[in-house]
Amino acid sequence: MTTDDNTYTYPVAEIFDSINGEGPLAGQLAVFIRMKGCNLSCGYCDTAWANGPDAPCTPMTLEQILRRTEQSGILNVTVTGGEPLLTPRIDRLFQALAEADRHVEAETNGSVPIAPYTGKAWRPSFAMDYKLPGSGMEDAMCMENFFHLQPADTVKFVCASMDDMERGLAVMKQQRLMGRCRLYFSPVFGSIDPKDMVEFMKAHRLNMVNLQLQLHKYIWPPQMRGV
Repeated sequence: MTTDDNTYTYPVAEIFDSINGEGPLAGQLAVFIRMKGCNLSCGYCDTAWANGPDAPCTPMTLEQILRRTEQSGILNVTVTGGEPLLTPRIDRLFQALAEADRHVEAETNGSVPIAPYTGKAWRPSFAMDYKLPGSGMEDAMCMENFFHLQPADTVKFVCASMDDMERGLAVMKQQRLMGRCRLYFSPVFGSIDPKDMVEFMKAHRLNMVNLQLQLHKYIWPPQMRGV
């Protein structure tokens, strides 16, 4: 490790062991590293407590984070937020976790470029949101990110209404995402009936799109932290 690695601290809002509640590794164990801070303000955000500049956090060095993940004995690591790509030296964390033989997934809100992490041996798999109209944040999306997606990446469309479903499908078609990466429709918890989402998928024959429900919100209370 470099001198900077030994002294720089990451603003970790929380770090905990649980199962992946969504995505291709849903149901598998993972260590979650949540960074403080976000540049968006989605109407349905369930981690708003970690987003502001005054949000509580624990400063942790790279060595401390690596030691914590190693002690867990869990090989999947999800780096999330907030928006983790806003965190300085986050690339060094991705690299160090990959070199420690962890499978690294980075959850990003879709507004920050992922291009700086492409072409790297330690590139994480990205779970990228596309913010639909129901979020109030669609104008903030970084459309260039679509050019840098790989088959191991995920694009998640969180839907608060059937209008969001329609817009999500339009984006999938415009960006020619079918077959390029993993695609998910996910309901805003309590805002849209998943049965209606299934009927929409059937009507449009969405063979390469997944409906996902956030497992952790069914196992634990929806607003519970650290799960």
